[in-house]
Amino acid sequence: MAEGEEEVNYASVVFKAGNNPPPAEKRGEETVYGEVKVQNETKSEDSAGRRRFQHLACCLGILCVILLGGIIGVCVYLAPLFNESDSNRFKENSTLLVNNTKLNLENANLTRDIKNLKDQLGNLTQAYNVSESNNKNLSAGVQELTTRIQELETEKKNLKQQIQNLTTNRNELNVSRAQWSIDSYCLGNTDEKCKPCQKGWLLTEPSCYAYHDPPFFGWKTWEEAREDCKGNNSDLAVAHDSVEKETIKEKSIGYNGYWIGLRVEDGKWKWVDGSDLTDSSWIAAPDPVDGRCAVFYKGKNTWLSVSCDKPRQWICQKKALSV
Repeated sequence: MAEGEEEVNYASVVFKAGNNPPPAEKRGEETVYGEVKVQNETKSEDSAGRRRFQHLACCLGILCVILLGGIIGVCVYLAPLFNESDSNRFKENSTLLVNNTKLNLENANLTRDIKNLKDQLGNLTQAYNVSESNNKNLSAGVQELTTRIQELETEKKNLKQQIQNLTTNRNELNVSRAQWSIDSYCLGNTDEKCKPCQKGWLLTEPSCYAYHDPPFFGWKTWEEAREDCKGNNSDLAVAHDSVEKETIKEKSIGYNGYWIGLRVEDGKWKWVDGSDLTDSSWIAAPDPVDGRCAVFYKGKNTWLSVSCDKPRQWICQKKALSV
């Protein structure tokens, strides 16, 4: 309705046209009309501006709607891509987080290993220093030992020389002693010529035998009898073969039994010279028992096993002198 009224007013202004000046009353009216025309023109211009603004706003609104629709379409189109990209990024982030955790764990392990290696290096360095110190001490000890060895070598040479000198002196003394022994050995013989056996000893080559048969109160244990033989530079009689065995048998006197140089040692029958009894048939008790010694009886081919502590007579034997 307002627009129609403006058009009517605007149409009423058309009557102004003309070159003649209007009268005063008319000029007043024209003034009124002119003011109305100006006001109406102003109003028309405002309406036109508003219409243009409305048109522009409408266009802008349409453009906004179109732009919004395009944006929505683009978003709808790109949403799966974004979702897929986000999924891939999530997976990548998860993988990176796992790898980061592993790297942190490995870093912690490496840090621990480095610390352990540093500790080991410190221990090895300390051990090396100790070894170096020990090596120096050992080197000094080796030097001292080398010097000591040289000193001992010198002492050894001196001792060898002394031993050689003592050996020479001993040999000289042995010669003198042998001569003295021979002189002493032959002293009891009445003949001017020295005999192979001393007086009281019976000769059966290559040995001399002495048969000790005192009364009962003079009998001796096996050990005592042996000591008596040793006092005469001899030992209890032994028989390594049947000849020596028969010699002991033939020249024995009395029937009380004689100690001979045979006894049990470590479960074996052994002679006093360290040799084993080779023929076990020579003794009546072949089973050796420690603490038993052999006794010879005249007229018997076998020897008896008797306790070594029982007193008996005895037979001594020593090598005959070569004259």
